[in-house]
Amino acid sequence: MNHGEIFCDCDVIHAEVVEAVKQKMPDEDVLYDLSDFFKVLGDSTRAKIMWALDESEMCVCDLAVLLNMTKSAISHQLRALKQANLVKFRKEGKVVYYSLSDDHVTQIFEKGLEHIKETK
Repeated sequence: MNHGEIFCDCDVIHAEVVEAVKQKMPDEDVLYDLSDFFKVLGDSTRAKIMWALDESEMCVCDLAVLLNMTKSAISHQLRALKQANLVKFRKEGKVVYYSLSDDHVTQIFEKGLEHIKETK
């Protein structure tokens, strides 16, 4: 037995609580998509890109220089972030600028960062 774990020692099942939570539980596919959403953020390179884009809209070339990576590697990670709807892009002439896709993404990223900083 791991001494850090806490186990419920009761014999009574709180049926009303279980039922109330069960009624509110999102569909399996929604929770699966939520899990995938957080998995995309679970890569340090993508986290660096997200941080940079939280600071400023940037092009692939600028991100590559900032993170000391190839344009190809940055493009690969941006593709994953775009597929997860975490970043968006706009074209200005031949240059493609990337930014976080919306305020929800910005808030989630900033709240996560705030949480990590508070626990350090």
